[in-house]
Amino acid sequence: MLHQPRRRTQALLIRGTASTTLGRPGEGRLEGMERSEGVGSYVRAWRARLQPADVGLPAAGRRRTHGLRREELASLAGISVDYLIRLEQGRAVNPSPPVLAALARALRLDRDERDHLYIVAGQAPPKRTQISSHVTPGIQRLVDRLGDVPVAVYDAAWTIILWNPTWAALMGDPSALSGRDRNLLWRTFTGAASRVAKTPQEVIAFEESAVADLRRATGNYPDDLGLQQLVAELRRASPRFDELWQRRIVTQPDTGAKTLLHPEVGPITLDCDVLTVAGTDLKVVVYTADPSRPDSQKLDLIRTLGLQRLSAAGPARIRPET
Repeated sequence: MLHQPRRRTQALLIRGTASTTLGRPGEGRLEGMERSEGVGSYVRAWRARLQPADVGLPAAGRRRTHGLRREELASLAGISVDYLIRLEQGRAVNPSPPVLAALARALRLDRDERDHLYIVAGQAPPKRTQISSHVTPGIQRLVDRLGDVPVAVYDAAWTIILWNPTWAALMGDPSALSGRDRNLLWRTFTGAASRVAKTPQEVIAFEESAVADLRRATGNYPDDLGLQQLVAELRRASPRFDELWQRRIVTQPDTGAKTLLHPEVGPITLDCDVLTVAGTDLKVVVYTADPSRPDSQKLDLIRTLGLQRLSAAGPARIRPET
């Protein structure tokens, strides 16, 4: 039961739960909810239940604490260790939705746990009619286990949200990109550089397929303002996108063999498959090589070079949005 606030505040019903969030964070508190039951306590508990092997990390030496170390979780979520410490100690308040989404992925939370993390942080969980960037534990394990091949996960709007080191070595490291530059359609229709080589006919087929898939996403997620804004910005930025959007093309995703121009090994031809995760519209993109062809050896070399650079650079950090 929520205490009635003294001032008049609009309450927003959270779909799929029996809870509400108030117009401003902190104006209402669940009966019996103590400060120790904030975001930090959940992050600590969920961190303690994970082992390094659960998240694809080696278990090096004897460990004094249960579960993941703070440095390991911070690296997986792309936040600083200092920020994670402050968050767990209750000194960092009101983490932003992108930070919560990153923590939910790193902690391998299921949908209900993710929604509860948002609620205790004073944020509304993603609606089912909005695109979700939540990666299920099963998909996370899939990406962890397929370290020998390039794998990336995109949301329904084709924004990349997860990738493995082999993908970064083959396609370029997405961690160097931000905002719209992480969206495949934005990069395609605004002329950003790409390592995928296409004939004029392949360009047309890819563009038609990509626009058709984005239109399907707008039908599946009619309340997603971010998706609506992406479409509007693409229509303003690219006459070609606007032309295809108005034609209302319906076609299947563009898959099959693709030739990439890698800066270190030169041309490499790989099979590209796109798998859709049921119930989420997440897209898992996987590149594989025929083991009987020279491209297989080239992919092995790319992976080795990428892992060497990753080891030399150390884990990346991003400043969390609070």
